Amino acid sequence: MTELPFPTTTKISSLQAVMAHLWVSITRNRNLKPEQEVSYSIVMGLRQRMEPPLAEGYFGNAVVFGRVETTAGKLVEKNGLGWAVFQMNIMIGSYTTEKVNEYLKSWAESPKLATFTAEPGFGLMTGSSPRFNVYGNDFGWGKPVCVRSGKATKYDGKLTVFPGVDNGSVDFEVCLRAETLESMAYDQEFLDTLSM
Repeated sequence: MTELPFPTTTKISSLQAVMAHLWVSITRNRNLKPEQEVSYSIVMGLRQRMEPPLAEGYFGNAVVFGRVETTAGKLVEKNGLGWAVFQMNIMIGSYTTEKVNEYLKSWAESPKLATFTAEPGFGLMTGSSPRFNVYGNDFGWGKPVCVRSGKATKYDGKLTVFPGVDNGSVDFEVCLRAETLESMAYDQEFLDTLSM
């Protein structure tokens, strides 16, 4: 393996594995040309990567966009799930304290508001706020049985992840075109991995 300029780990999180599985499955069911460029962007929290760390009560957003890119053919037909999850792991691991501090220093010298342009039908993006206990709210109606993020920022390829109702579980809200969802409904390889 090529030496990487930052510490790496062979520990793949279950969240990384699920995201990579969704990337491969969704890309397969979008029926893209093999040479079509595809990507997976992840909005990552900086709180645990900063030195000194942000105060626990810091109210603002502290995030950075990370991205993995390839082609549909390489992702689905050649490299597959293991490669996809490893690339995500490498990308996430590359955001070391040093890299984050360099990013923040650069941003302070030339501030830019974050923008995201959805690539129609070619990319995926995951974002959420795992710090918020979405199932811990009870407004007098009883505990929630499911959570949705609302209609804002919905586009083809938007995935929102929440801590699940069961300890250690996760819930994904996935926004895709109807034809992709219909294809996934008949994709046995994808269906064999679901639990509802």
